[in-house]
Amino acid sequence: MTDKYPGLSSYTDRHGKLRWRYRTKERVVGLPAPNQPGFKDAYQAAVEGRKVPKAPVVQMPGAALPGTFGAAFQRLKISVKWLALDDASKRKNMRLIEEFLELRVVPDHPLIWRDVPVKNLRRIHIEELLGRFIATPHKAKHLLVGIRKLVYVALRQDWIEIDPTAAVEWRPAYAGWKAWSREAMARFENRWQLGTAARTCYGLALWLGNRRGDVAGLRWDQRVTRRVFIDGVERHFDGFDIVQRKNKGRTGGKRLFVPITPMLSEILDAADRRGETVLVNAYGQPFSAKSLTGMMAHWRKLAGLPKGLTLHGLRKSLGVYLAEAEASTRQLMDVLGHDDIDHAELYSREASQVRLAVQGMDRVVRLVTRKPMLGEPVGEPRGEPVIKPLINNDNGGAVSRSRTSLCLNFPVRRRKTANFRRFSVSEPIPA
Repeated sequence: MTDKYPGLSSYTDRHGKLRWRYRTKERVVGLPAPNQPGFKDAYQAAVEGRKVPKAPVVQMPGAALPGTFGAAFQRLKISVKWLALDDASKRKNMRLIEEFLELRVVPDHPLIWRDVPVKNLRRIHIEELLGRFIATPHKAKHLLVGIRKLVYVALRQDWIEIDPTAAVEWRPAYAGWKAWSREAMARFENRWQLGTAARTCYGLALWLGNRRGDVAGLRWDQRVTRRVFIDGVERHFDGFDIVQRKNKGRTGGKRLFVPITPMLSEILDAADRRGETVLVNAYGQPFSAKSLTGMMAHWRKLAGLPKGLTLHGLRKSLGVYLAEAEASTRQLMDVLGHDDIDHAELYSREASQVRLAVQGMDRVVRLVTRKPMLGEPVGEPRGEPVIKPLINNDNGGAVSRSRTSLCLNFPVRRRKTANFRRFSVSEPIPA
């Protein structure tokens, strides 16, 4: 081999590995092994005294430098918590995280967050990043959640010691989904008669308070009868035994029993029973959860209703009904399947505010003017009866008037005898 390539020699390094080199009096150039690709070009360049151009580095798809946000994302996707998420949550989180990773750290510099070490993240970076999405505050909130997932991975890998997102709070004002008005409900019900898929979908969302995935997957065999003791009386209720699809992969889903109201019973009696699910399309097949969003928009448009009335808005409408009926927060949570009070109060905040404001101001009106309650026709006042002046039936003497006035403020008590009898303050006091 050395005869074919003059100046080529080999040696064993201190690690016991065989190395090759081109050696002359002037220089020593390391070479790849003769059986490796690129040896001939490297040898010829060493003989001619020029440098061998290095091969371009091609980054493989998904590759990431150690300790960076890109590497944290790779580890996040194989974590137990990530695998337990449902498909919709995975798609949402992946879309937001990918958008974050491709953002430039500084607008006029090519460095992106994918290649930034997690240990270099500071609180000010997060606040500046969220400030870019000030026009879409809810997207910024979910983006912060995605960044925190990457930081948690880095904490577990000891890439970072302190979570810089812990002190960042981003709580945009949230009014929730728009509830349907009674006029909108009446127009929808007039357009879609009982037995149609539109009316069945509408009824399930409104009178069970279900999300679209639970509406699409509700089955007839989930209808059960439960025995309940209320105020010591045994009562029997028909209802649906539901396991909510939200967080089903992570926590198993929340299990609910929702009783069937007379309004829903009327809808179920007329529903198409060709399939296993309560809601079926024209071919007797179940709807997909994703398709119900578009279908409700289509049915709403044909009913002549404006945009903004959604399938999830019917769920909020049930929450408003519960609030107007003065259901407790716990009752509202158990019907809608919420785990925290904030979500439950979100559905009832508007209705409760109006009702409590009217009740409070009504008390003021009755206290100040003794007039009818707010919103009631003018007529005989309601509330506490007006105190009428007493009629003095004696001869109008000064003593009798003072004694009558005394009875109004300090009731007269006499020693009980066999001849004791009750007397009103309008009667003259016996001698």
